[in-house]
Amino acid sequence: MNSTENMSYRASGAKGQAKEKAGTMMDKAGNAAQSAKESYQDAGAHMQANAQGAADAIKDATGMNK
Repeated sequence: MNSTENMSYRASGAKGQAKEKAGTMMDKAGNAAQSAKESYQDAGAHMQANAQGAADAIKDATGMNK
């Protein structure tokens, strides 16, 4: 293998490693985004349930829930 072939071989290996690392980082970012989305959805559902409970309590206290 001559010097040019050797450099090309090394560059090809480095390019492959960079692509693999970028893919791994994108997967991690995607997983983090999905986790954040689920957390926000859970928080939204919890807040909605609390608001509904508060509204029902007010209706009960004022006699509007009959």
